[in-house]
Amino acid sequence: MTSNQKPVTAVIAGAGGRGTTYATFAREHPDRFKIVGFAEPILYRRQYMIDNYGISPENVFLDWVDMAKQPRLADMAIISTQDPMHMGPALAFSALGYDILLEKPMAPNEADCHTIAKAVKEAKVLFAVCHVMRYTHYTQVLKQVVDSGAIGEVVSMQHLEPVGYWHQAHSFVRGNWRNEKESSFMLLAKSCHDIDWIRYIMGEPCESLSSFGSLKHFKRSEKPAAAGEARRCLDCAYEAQCPYSAKKIYLGRLAHGDNGWPVNVLTPDPTVESVTEALKSGPYGRCVYECDNDVVDNQVVSMQFAGGKTAVFTMTAFNQAANRKTRIFGTRGELYGDGDKIQVFDFLTDQTKTISTEMDEDSVMGGHGGGDYGLMDHFVAAVAAKDQSMILSGPDESLETHRMVFAAEQARCEHRVVDL
Repeated sequence: MTSNQKPVTAVIAGAGGRGTTYATFAREHPDRFKIVGFAEPILYRRQYMIDNYGISPENVFLDWVDMAKQPRLADMAIISTQDPMHMGPALAFSALGYDILLEKPMAPNEADCHTIAKAVKEAKVLFAVCHVMRYTHYTQVLKQVVDSGAIGEVVSMQHLEPVGYWHQAHSFVRGNWRNEKESSFMLLAKSCHDIDWIRYIMGEPCESLSSFGSLKHFKRSEKPAAAGEARRCLDCAYEAQCPYSAKKIYLGRLAHGDNGWPVNVLTPDPTVESVTEALKSGPYGRCVYECDNDVVDNQVVSMQFAGGKTAVFTMTAFNQAANRKTRIFGTRGELYGDGDKIQVFDFLTDQTKTISTEMDEDSVMGGHGGGDYGLMDHFVAAVAAKDQSMILSGPDESLETHRMVFAAEQARCEHRVVDL
């Protein structure tokens, strides 16, 4: 960017965890990016944005609808509202001429995804879904290795998302994404990242899918007898033996000095007293066997891609939260990746080459393996240049990979193969 260029300006609809993460790019690169307005209904989040970004009072709104009633305030809009609340702001802000950065998933149903894709294309605005996994240094190195032919032609892939026992309990049993009607089904809420990533690496369209999965464990029928009728961890005699104990997950982290996510989801100012109070009365203190959750805790998806390539994806709660793991099998070699390093075994030489993808950068936007930063870096540059090609996926490919997710869930629910 030349020195006489002004920073790209943005408004944010929804200043929760994701919205504030993307906003951080303005603090790291004030010469490139500036937040000029936002909409957020929760008071302490509004105050955080005002304190950290100096937003003028007239550009602070409680609801995105009120912000959308104003003349266009910025170059781009970051839409990071809850999953079922994406289509309204996407249509409104694109119609006003904002370039749109939309948190994943696009929408909780396929029809709304089509509507959003159509609207942003008709408005001729830049558009990206926050599929941050595409933007990590690890992903870019891995894709270069695959595209170079180092393992020959790709034949098949195995990809694992280890959600983690405590993360599942926090987000998908007690938390905001526990119930399909209130948010979306598990594969869309958590793993549309992964289905999109698989499509990106395979480089071919998906032709058909099948899937199996269930809510295996986090339900009343699985509750240990020793837990009795207790509905909260603080009232449970079995609590000390339960790996999903809210006391263990939240107060345990706090005791080790960790007051960030997920502890700060319970209360904006985590202390022993405030967290304990939240466990007494809030959703995160509930027994994992006594919640109103209905999303699956394990799922597999089998995919057939053009050219005879196949892929299998596994999402499971029953592991330690860790990096995703991938094996790619080619005609001349095999690749294994764990999010940090890539190992390539060559069939001709019987030798293994290890490639480290760790970065030295110490960014506060290091989440998702640096993908949060990479996404913002690409999108802000694209808006400055008005060049959609600088974004790694536009409306058509994002719609395609969302359709894969909806087809996989249809296959799971109907116990059949679904063709795309």
